[in-house]
Amino acid sequence: MPFSDYWSSSEGGDRVSINDLPHVNASLNALSGVLVVAGYVAIRRRNVGLHKRLMGSAIVCSALFLGCYLTYHVHRVYISGLGPTRFMGQGLARPVYFTILISHTLLAIATLPLVLITVARALKERIDKHRAIARWTFPIWLYVSVTGVIVYLMLYHWYAAA
Repeated sequence: MPFSDYWSSSEGGDRVSINDLPHVNASLNALSGVLVVAGYVAIRRRNVGLHKRLMGSAIVCSALFLGCYLTYHVHRVYISGLGPTRFMGQGLARPVYFTILISHTLLAIATLPLVLITVARALKERIDKHRAIARWTFPIWLYVSVTGVIVYLMLYHWYAAA
């Protein structure tokens, strides 16, 4: 395998393949969703400090996800020339998968500016405006996290190529 397909650990131990990134991405998506819900619960309990830490952690997970996602897809399409992973499900699974995938993708695109605006308003201590947009950001971000995991399960586990 070419060097670009693997990253070695600093201790020279096990390697992580570029092909492991979809599993990493699903884990980061799931963790981000859990952190977003925990952050929501914290603010509902008026624990602002915990809310800030949890939401900051959710942002880090989402940023790591985006970096890994882009790395994987650029490598798969432009470096390896394999193209996107094909969904192998048949029958009713196909429209279900593509409905979830399309809604996930469109809302994922909307999530980035929503999160940035929500965070900017919090950092500027414009709490009323932060709260107003967070009412939209929270459910959309959570939906994107959950459907990201569902897309992963459908593509790599439930309907994976044999």
